[in-house]
Amino acid sequence: MAAPEAGDGRRVAGASSGHGAGSDPSRGVYMISIAAELAGMHPQTLRIYETRGLITPKRSAKNTRLYSQVDVERLRRIQELTTELGLNLAGVERVMELEREVERARRRADRLERELERTRAAGLAEVERVHQAYRQELVRYEAPGRALVPVRRRPKA
Repeated sequence: MAAPEAGDGRRVAGASSGHGAGSDPSRGVYMISIAAELAGMHPQTLRIYETRGLITPKRSAKNTRLYSQVDVERLRRIQELTTELGLNLAGVERVMELEREVERARRRADRLERELERTRAAGLAEVERVHQAYRQELVRYEAPGRALVPVRRRPKA
């Protein structure tokens, strides 16, 4: 994958192939001008999105905005929602909120599925343990002339 390019074909400074943030795509590495170019936006647009709470860049020791690859992808998603779907920023906020809720619900459903499978396995193990316990209580009895296997019954509690 080639390094990202600016709209005029130039390679974007500081951009590398793949995730620009190296091994951690959430690490802030792009200054506002680079992030804006990568997302195809004007830097002022990024400031507006930050004011609206749509994006929260990291800050350097000197308080410079540092955008991560995750931030750039989020900016691209915002642009997709506004340009392709025609949403205003309030709509974008709501869509992103709903996407977060869906993701939380998906993680919860996955966790509940794993818990259900563990409970099911434990239940099957308990059923097997009970079967083994009552099989040990069976007493083989052969009456003269015919073979029977009576079951010892436990007294009712």
